[in-house]
Amino acid sequence: MVKITEVLPHSRAARAGIMAGDDLIAINENSIRDVLDYRFYLTERSVELRLARDGEEYTVTIKKGEYDDIGLDFETPLMDKKQTCKNGCIFCFIDQNPEGLRESLYFKDDDSRLSFLHGNYITLTNMTDSDVERIIKMRFSPINISVHTTNPELRVKMMKNKRSGEVLKYLKSFYDAGLYMSTQIVLCKGINDGEELRRSLSDLASLYPYVSSVAVVPAGLTKFRDKLYPLTDFSAEEASEVISLINSFGEEHKAAHGTRLVYAADEFYLKAGLPIPDADYYEEYPQIENGVGMLRSLLDEFGMCIEDIQCFGKRLDRSRTVSLVTGVASEPTISRLCAKLQEICPNLQINVYKIINNFFGESITVSGLLTGRDICEQLSGRELGDELLIPDNALRSGEDVFLCGMTLTEMSERLGVRVTPSGKDGYELCEAIFGAPAE
Repeated sequence: MVKITEVLPHSRAARAGIMAGDDLIAINENSIRDVLDYRFYLTERSVELRLARDGEEYTVTIKKGEYDDIGLDFETPLMDKKQTCKNGCIFCFIDQNPEGLRESLYFKDDDSRLSFLHGNYITLTNMTDSDVERIIKMRFSPINISVHTTNPELRVKMMKNKRSGEVLKYLKSFYDAGLYMSTQIVLCKGINDGEELRRSLSDLASLYPYVSSVAVVPAGLTKFRDKLYPLTDFSAEEASEVISLINSFGEEHKAAHGTRLVYAADEFYLKAGLPIPDADYYEEYPQIENGVGMLRSLLDEFGMCIEDIQCFGKRLDRSRTVSLVTGVASEPTISRLCAKLQEICPNLQINVYKIINNFFGESITVSGLLTGRDICEQLSGRELGDELLIPDNALRSGEDVFLCGMTLTEMSERLGVRVTPSGKDGYELCEAIFGAPAE
């Protein structure tokens, strides 16, 4: 049973007499406890809703199109509280946050419903057999799963949850039901790498095609690891060995099945000092949101924008100076791209500023974890020109707030320059630098 907080005016629900404050109990006699139940059972063309008002139950029947909404809103998008993570992973990034950040940054979710709604990765430890049966019944797919290792004993050690080994059985349950799974392995040096990684990849490959991709990403280690499990970063040589193992396995799988299945995160290539693979390597980019192929996509999209600028003969009719912020890892790539753009735009000057992550520690080199505080401190007194572009992924999704709580407006006031997000892909980045749409 869930509380209805709003009934949209003139909607089917409003015309049926449903009111804000009513409780939704069931749809076609199926109990409703959260958004999964609601969306699944609402797909019928005729729905009988059982509700309660002031303790008195009543029913209404609504005729509609199969996937039409009826106009009800609820207190939260999940129609329930988020499920909190019950693990104590030795590599957990949230445990490495400093004090003083906004409260939401300390919340650990491990909610299967967010996997379907927003692509979040789940560990399965919050799930029961009945949860799995419900997912199978509803045919929700793909499921994004943080596996880390398929060795049950090692998984318990890494996640500090006694259920973390036994719930691996759910991978087979989803496989048997024909539900697709996107999986990830957060790699910790000396823990789940080497032969343990090879074992995990082999086990996951045995569930192909329903395990449709595997991303291997390095654990992010901040300077705030006092009293936490002792972990160290991969050296360049060790990162190269990880890539070699992954690519060897991927080539074997591709020869047998037509897809390499497993991919190393871009960060491993940057750590190893190796070139980013060509686009063909990433096939359909199944794990780009996990930092796999993101740099290759950026390179190719930026190149497409440059080609369009040249093709359409677009030129700046005035001098423009723009500054660009990037993390340590991607700075060489960004600098090369900007140099190419300046070659065809004589009136354009681009300042690329590499920001060292003092907030989380210098071992954190990705642009998505840059803070407004570090950017302002390191750009104070620097030549910024007409506009400062900052990475989109350094901001909270859908908002203009950095991890440290600083807003774009506050940064603009402190630095005395217009501050703009740089776009969500390489093409938009190129356009933002150029200062006008390239098409």
